[in-house]
Amino acid sequence: MKNSKSNIIRLGIFLLLLVGCTNDLNTQPKVEITLEQLLAKDPNAITGLLSKMYGAFALSGPNGPGSSDISDDPGESPFLRGILNLQDFSADGMKNLWGDNGLDQLTTTTNWDNNNKFFRYLYNRVYYTVPQCNNLISVLKSVNIANKDQYSSELRFLRSLAYYYMIDCFGKGVLVTEDDLGSSVPKQQSSRIEMFTFVEKELLDIEGKLPLTNDYGRANKSVARMLLANLYLNAEVYTGTPRYNDALIYVKKVIDEGGYHLAANFGSLFSRDNDVTDAKNEIIYALIADPLVSQSYGNTTYIINGSLSTATGMVPSLYGMTGTGWGGHRATKAWYGLFGSSDVALAASTDDRAHQFWTAGHTYEMTNYKTWTNGYPSTKFTNANYVGTTVPTDFSGTDFPLYRLADAYLIYAECVLRGATAGTSTQALQYVNAVRTRSHAAPITLADLNLNFIIDERGRELNLEGHRRTDLIRFGKFAGGSYLWPWKGGVLAGTSIPTTYNLFPIPLTAIQANPNLTQNPGY
Repeated sequence: MKNSKSNIIRLGIFLLLLVGCTNDLNTQPKVEITLEQLLAKDPNAITGLLSKMYGAFALSGPNGPGSSDISDDPGESPFLRGILNLQDFSADGMKNLWGDNGLDQLTTTTNWDNNNKFFRYLYNRVYYTVPQCNNLISVLKSVNIANKDQYSSELRFLRSLAYYYMIDCFGKGVLVTEDDLGSSVPKQQSSRIEMFTFVEKELLDIEGKLPLTNDYGRANKSVARMLLANLYLNAEVYTGTPRYNDALIYVKKVIDEGGYHLAANFGSLFSRDNDVTDAKNEIIYALIADPLVSQSYGNTTYIINGSLSTATGMVPSLYGMTGTGWGGHRATKAWYGLFGSSDVALAASTDDRAHQFWTAGHTYEMTNYKTWTNGYPSTKFTNANYVGTTVPTDFSGTDFPLYRLADAYLIYAECVLRGATAGTSTQALQYVNAVRTRSHAAPITLADLNLNFIIDERGRELNLEGHRRTDLIRFGKFAGGSYLWPWKGGVLAGTSIPTTYNLFPIPLTAIQANPNLTQNPGY
């Protein structure tokens, strides 16, 4: 099923053994031969090296799930796991019961500080990924291999994606590029606007250099455009200047030129075979997983196993997993309540998305977030094939759809509602209803289409896909007390949280490493 991508993953992992991990942003990789010599000897090695950089967003290290590219815990620290922890578990729809120091503070939005290891994990992953991309970008400038401009553009996309999470989560950081290699002088801090401007410039430049189509799991024009659209969609938060028309222009390019279409079945998008079924035609960019070759505790294994437990009758093998499950993640009524105000109403919903929860043995109300039976585990992601039989595995092989067409449709509609002139309300309504009717939800009318509807629809469609915190901040619903959810601020009914929580604190270790960094206000 996944032979072609598995071969690329194997090559990337093998070649990574030549590239030593470093804590110094400006240190060249440690290799027995230089990368220039490697590529001169075997130009095709660039494919594996590039694959490793794509894998950096889902895998922990080169030697399986117990290895790590960085000094942090290999199970807890992978990039995608960090995105999910910071974006979904800090928001309204998902909670975790494990009580881990750091994760508990995230899930209750309380007592955030610069010693929280989960903030450090994501920060460190960014500053592992960026310098490794810088090294390869620099090497490509000095070698003569086919398609090197495209390879360089893909690396610049990955670097931009890493920096996007710095902009979104921490609001500032240090901008290092290939031009900084070899320097041991700590760089000055760059502001959120400066980082925004850099990423925008990079994406605008590589958009014309990336192909319209590319191998599955690699960047093409549409992937760069989706990142640009997200950057512009949140520009008012990031820079103080709204850029909704620009967001609409680039998401419209994705819709009109990308050749994607909505998968016929919502569930197929989150199944192990989502790289070969019709789901592949909706997924714009996926973080690849393989249950044998690219095992990780930080990819969709974290989502699926974390949401399974035999304690309330779940059968992990039906979800393609071995074992008994980890029993940690459950949704709250802030998510499944979007489909019905009670367990009875939820069960009666015609919306396929209303049935992506395990309800047997669980209560609708999450009166104690540390009790497994409070709240509903999400079965949105599964390691079972959507088509055909499945052999259960210890690790998930379900690819994570970071960008997909349904998201593009909802971005289009939101931008129109926020005053963007590059689209029409009629088209926005058509896109929203296409998303809804695909899941057998009733279509809406133009009178129903407003921003409150959009934030709810994004929850129905996109929760647990790494967007929710960012969405709530953009809609003014994250900090403060205008919108409450279960256990917000550590209180059952929810309570106001400070606006400083719209950014995470800069980790103490980062400030200690670079005295030019300053802490975010309120921490």
